[in-house]
Amino acid sequence: MTDTHCPYCALQCGMSLAPGTGPGAGGAPATASPAGHERRHPPATASPAGDGGRGADGPSSGASRRRVLPLTVTPRQFPTNRGGLCQKGWTSASVLTATDRITVPQIRRSLLPPPIQELPPSTQELPAPTQELPVRDHAIRGDGDVNIGENDVVAHDGVVADGRGGDSGRGGDRGRGHGAASDGAVGGGRPGAKASRPAVAEDPLVPVSWEVALDLVAGKLAALRAEHGPGSVAVFGGGGLTNEKAYALGKFARTVLQTPNIDYNGRFCMSSAAAAANRALGADRGLPFPLADVGGADVVLLLGSNLAETMPPAVQHLTGAREAGRRGRGGLVVVDPRVSATAKLTDDGAGVHLQPVPGTDMVVLLGLLHVILAEGLADRAYLAERVTGFDDVARSVAAWWPERAETVCGVPAEELRRVARLLAVAAPANGGRGAYVLTGRGVEQSAQGTATVTAAINIALALGLVGREGSGYGAVTGQGNGQGGREHGQKSDQLPGYRKIDDPAAREYVAGVWGVTPESLPGPGKPAVQLLQSLGARPRPATASSGTAPGGTAPGTMSPGPGAREPGRAETRPRALLVHGSNLIVSAPNADSVADRLRSLDLLVVCDFVPSETARLADVVLPVTQWAEEEGTMTSLEGRIIRRRRATDAPGEARSELWILAELARRLGTPGQTVPGSVRFPTDPAEVFDELALASRGGVADYSGLSHARLDADEASGGPGLFWPVPAAPVPTPGSVVGGSSGHPGTPRMFLDGFPTPDGRARMIAVDHHGPSDDVRPGAPLYLVTGRVLQHYQSGAQTHRVTELERLVPEPYVEIHPVLGFRIGVPDGARARLTTGRGFVEATARWTDAVRPDTVFMPFHWSGVGSVNRVTTDATDPISGMPEFKVCAVEVAPVPDGLPPGTAPGRAPGTRPESAPTLEETPA
Repeated sequence: MTDTHCPYCALQCGMSLAPGTGPGAGGAPATASPAGHERRHPPATASPAGDGGRGADGPSSGASRRRVLPLTVTPRQFPTNRGGLCQKGWTSASVLTATDRITVPQIRRSLLPPPIQELPPSTQELPAPTQELPVRDHAIRGDGDVNIGENDVVAHDGVVADGRGGDSGRGGDRGRGHGAASDGAVGGGRPGAKASRPAVAEDPLVPVSWEVALDLVAGKLAALRAEHGPGSVAVFGGGGLTNEKAYALGKFARTVLQTPNIDYNGRFCMSSAAAAANRALGADRGLPFPLADVGGADVVLLLGSNLAETMPPAVQHLTGAREAGRRGRGGLVVVDPRVSATAKLTDDGAGVHLQPVPGTDMVVLLGLLHVILAEGLADRAYLAERVTGFDDVARSVAAWWPERAETVCGVPAEELRRVARLLAVAAPANGGRGAYVLTGRGVEQSAQGTATVTAAINIALALGLVGREGSGYGAVTGQGNGQGGREHGQKSDQLPGYRKIDDPAAREYVAGVWGVTPESLPGPGKPAVQLLQSLGARPRPATASSGTAPGGTAPGTMSPGPGAREPGRAETRPRALLVHGSNLIVSAPNADSVADRLRSLDLLVVCDFVPSETARLADVVLPVTQWAEEEGTMTSLEGRIIRRRRATDAPGEARSELWILAELARRLGTPGQTVPGSVRFPTDPAEVFDELALASRGGVADYSGLSHARLDADEASGGPGLFWPVPAAPVPTPGSVVGGSSGHPGTPRMFLDGFPTPDGRARMIAVDHHGPSDDVRPGAPLYLVTGRVLQHYQSGAQTHRVTELERLVPEPYVEIHPVLGFRIGVPDGARARLTTGRGFVEATARWTDAVRPDTVFMPFHWSGVGSVNRVTTDATDPISGMPEFKVCAVEVAPVPDGLPPGTAPGRAPGTRPESAPTLEETPA
């Protein structure tokens, strides 16, 4: 039995994994390894094969033809889930034995250096799957079935096999196009010298040895750097990587590649909340309190988060507020333009659902704060003692009296007054049991996301909630390691410990830990959207987006940030991209444009364990370990550092990213090292964590008092858990050691004694409403909002491979109000086409009164013609760089009967719409 945590969301629900006796639920592989299964808490000192069942020396000759057993999942008591699991958690082990699991390195056949040949199928460890498993390149038939016949993608013997042809839709191309677009696939080949390479249909991914794959990658990276400089290489990470991997990736980018061009998909998730918390409170820890504290509050104001579907076990922590609502002294307040599953929790007197016009959440918050101040409900003593900036904020919200706010956001003025009074009565200053203000992606993924979260924090500060036990403000982190992933170096402007990369003192300290000179470290890079737009030797095609972002920023652009090139100076554009833990083809905004940029690269390397859409586009695919196959740590949405434990060996030749980065570093060298051999890339996760802890020492996110051994000991003893910051003792005392079982107890609740700002006070910051960057207008009269469903996660690369989940929600759909559906002629169950300034997508219509008549909702878990992020705007917040996923203007119309899926209006089936030019169609 191995105690670990669910691989999906940031709740990091506690679970135990055990080997079974035959195929069954979970269906995950397990070897009969005593070290992996007999200990509940593995020893602190990992063996050389401690990560992913492999040592630093790479493939083992004795690894062939293991007998595999299934893993069974059992929920366990843990403070966030209290023994509960959602459908994804119960089935999480199934992905470990996905029939298309990637198990060997692969490169495009045209890149094979002579006389190297591809490995014969007999060298693969895993037998070919008994049936082909399609990926989610979904086209919707008229009868509502998923058309998978033309776009199957499988891994035979662990090798990615491209689809067999047919129109996969522009976002679901079967590989990288090196010539002109055809058959409606994503068009745009590589310009110039790369045009002579074979088309993907003639250039499949083929299996090779690790030595061949890594030599190829290292050689091409070295050549690009020599010719074009360090900025010609970019790295894109993920919020699902362990703390150790995220740290190593940031270190690798800055010491080996020496590139400023690194960011990660957490930019799509938490960046606005992080920016707002950092500038207002001095630190960004999603929930600066244990989640269990929320259960004791009278009122919880939840904005832009559908917890009941995205994090079902978390709903139990809302019970206290719902019961207070039924008693008439509080309640759960949900702000969401949909009647979501979470909004329904407010029924029967349990709370209040505010249903604003999409994109106007800030107006709701400004109206609430106006009432709090106008009616004398603020905690004046707290404001005088602990906050600055109040007067400016008070003046700014004076213009947002409830009746004016109602005209913009659509929420009745009396409802705004009611909610403001509920919050005030629940505040400790007024004798209440406490109140929490929580934000999620629905309000953060906006061109004014940072300002909206700032408005939420302003309310919490005005009521004296922040830094008081039983009350506060928090952001509900989404991805599994969305918190830890943004603390130790994946972000474009960051060094470990949540330090700023442009801080001279931070550079000097971290450079010393890494063994390089401070001058050798690059400066800040570009945020994710800007980075993706910069890919390739040629500039990005002009966007067809409409509208402007606040301050006049056009959609598809953002205000120049740290690392942006100066006017008049030539920019080094990244020509190679290393992708770790991200599926950009489905998850990035304006995804067709991103696909075009990926195709324009000289080299795309993807580390993954299943053939995601992005992996299928790659030149090189490197197989990596999954959650139950590796050791490491994660940081939950509360800032609690927890242990991920290995329960099974990885199949085939899959390796940890720690080993891959170490091998690439060995081949490429570290130009900035102070002395030969001063820069090390250990592959033992416990050793990597020790270095991470040292590098974080003195930073805001200080892990220096932690180690794998201490985390294991705390859990084994039934301890309360350890929340950062956990600084090491400045001077070791007798009986205590840095990172040992004794020392700093951690910080479950931040801000109790002050804020980590220069004067120890929080900052209220005046903000105002500007509206969506792509607002409704003639030709696009409706709002499109996007989100998740219970059964799927992120791009769906994992959950679509779980039969039980895929059967429940097998295809993309769009929710339409019956009144709207009748008016525009789209019946329930019919095919609907959604068109924005970026292009169009199609999905099956579902009539429901859960959406407003002026709004349609579409989940984002699919690729191909049903991939909604093909039409979302890539306009970004000018402070955080977060794209505005959650709202844009759209036209919805029926799809004529008999028209093949994805056929552009007025064009022959398979041709591209004019709104999506290929690279060849756009002047350089």
